[in-house]
Amino acid sequence: MQDVLTIIAQVGILTFVVAGMAGLGLNLTLSQVLAPLKSARLVVLTLLANFVVVPAIAILAARILPVDDAVGAAIILIGCCAGAPFLPTLAKLSKGDPGLSVGVMVLLMVVTVAFAPIVVPLAIEGAEVSTWDIAQSLILFMLLPLAIGLVVKWRYPDAADAVVGGFTKASTTGLALGVVAGVLLTWREIFASIGSWIFLGTAIVILAGLGAGWVSGWGRSSGDKIVLALGAAQRNIAAALVIASSLGSDTVVSTLVAALVLPIVLILLASEIGRHRAGANAG
Repeated sequence: MQDVLTIIAQVGILTFVVAGMAGLGLNLTLSQVLAPLKSARLVVLTLLANFVVVPAIAILAARILPVDDAVGAAIILIGCCAGAPFLPTLAKLSKGDPGLSVGVMVLLMVVTVAFAPIVVPLAIEGAEVSTWDIAQSLILFMLLPLAIGLVVKWRYPDAADAVVGGFTKASTTGLALGVVAGVLLTWREIFASIGSWIFLGTAIVILAGLGAGWVSGWGRSSGDKIVLALGAAQRNIAAALVIASSLGSDTVVSTLVAALVLPIVLILLASEIGRHRAGANAG
């Protein structure tokens, strides 16, 4: 049964990521994705929020909280890896700008590939970080499907409009299956982690990301600030897990717990924000 759940979780999350990225490309133009990145202030503040403020707070939390090495490493890893494929989903739930979410996501993914190999070994003794190991999953499963979708949208807009709904449904189904299977697969580890401080450490990273991301949207609309806040709070768990595998099974388990907590909390938060904004607009 455990092997079946593992396969379902892996296939579900992979489907969510690949279909979601392709669907975004089919629904957007390249100019919509790049438009937000033309603002130098937005780029600089976003980079500061995600690669200075959040990592610094995560490292500080790992040093101050009474955690063991595995939990401390997991907190640092989620703090240092940004650019999660969940951001466009969170933006959709919160009624945010999809173009902004994709542009920021790609920016953070690319910078994480260069940032993590330099900073993580300095913050965690014994961590081995391969730039290619991190980059290949981002390129193959995220950036490539997004690029293909953008090309199809550019060359065959009618065909793109006709199939984008199917990709969106596949992505949503994959996410649901992946999360449910992941919870069923790791519920023992989740309960065993209660009292280990990983939940508080993850909460600190989430709050740091929400605050820093919101401030990075200085001068922009509240909708953009919400997207940037959610983007800084939702860390790149895929990259964190790649690095965690070099630190032992305990670190992997703690990172997996954070991997489940982060999206569940932020999906609920984004959904609530979206309902509130929809109600306000209707009123």
